[in-house]
Amino acid sequence: MKKVLSISLGSSKRDHRVETTILGENFIIERKGTDGDKNKATRLFSELDGKYDAFGLGGIDLYIWSAGRHYAFRDARKLIKNVHKTPVLDGSGLKNTLERRVISYLEENSIISINKQKVLMVSAVDRFGMAETFAELGANLTLGDLIFGLKIPIAIKSIKTLDIIARIVAPIITKLPFELIYPTGEKQDHSIHDKYKKYYYNANIIAGDFHFIRSYMPEDMTDKIIITNTVTPDNIKDLKERGIKMLITTTPELDGRSFGTNVMEGILVALSGKEYLTATDYNKLLDRLNFTPRIIKYN
Repeated sequence: MKKVLSISLGSSKRDHRVETTILGENFIIERKGTDGDKNKATRLFSELDGKYDAFGLGGIDLYIWSAGRHYAFRDARKLIKNVHKTPVLDGSGLKNTLERRVISYLEENSIISINKQKVLMVSAVDRFGMAETFAELGANLTLGDLIFGLKIPIAIKSIKTLDIIARIVAPIITKLPFELIYPTGEKQDHSIHDKYKKYYYNANIIAGDFHFIRSYMPEDMTDKIIITNTVTPDNIKDLKERGIKMLITTTPELDGRSFGTNVMEGILVALSGKEYLTATDYNKLLDRLNFTPRIIKYN
């Protein structure tokens, strides 16, 4: 029996546990939220080190990426400072492989025609593979890294511009307390509906991290398409009530919900028996698993 545990700075209300079989291996997959308590997360990582086949690092990125460069968050490194036996995954390996494949899959299977679609990516530095694939397929991109991450209402319109800004800003913001940049704990349960609604209204597709999307999502989302990661049944119901046309999650459904990329990455590492996987390794495993995105079409 293989065991994967995601320890998250997010809300404990989203905790979940699944027993399943993947490629003939039995798995217990768990998610534990610490409600923004960094000390509790650090303690759990320390106490449970060696007792799981892989850890997921949830609610925080270990790295952000831009044009092949990565920048490490100081807070994330502190959380896992005492982990020496169990591999820790933050999802960046799948964001650079699976999420590229998902966007291409939507185009190749005529689910969405990406070319010239107005796409709002709430943050591209944490999903650079997705952003690059949108750009390669001709999307009209708006990158919201300054808007939603730093509360600076300036839209970035190209990957090249994002890279220039990232080189200047990323070394600074990765040293800040993470909760200043991203909603953790109880903040994940609150939304600000009007502050940046114009960016949602000007897009056909809203893509990226669900907590960023939800934090500033207006009540009226009629005919919008959302491409994101982990959602709960309550989130699915809420999105339906707001009028969205389609919900796509890049990770598959397990027992009624989609887990984050950090969890799925942990599963692949546990299957492989390695501590580190290359992009080639991830793609080979993804070919074997035949992962396809979860697609929910509303009325």
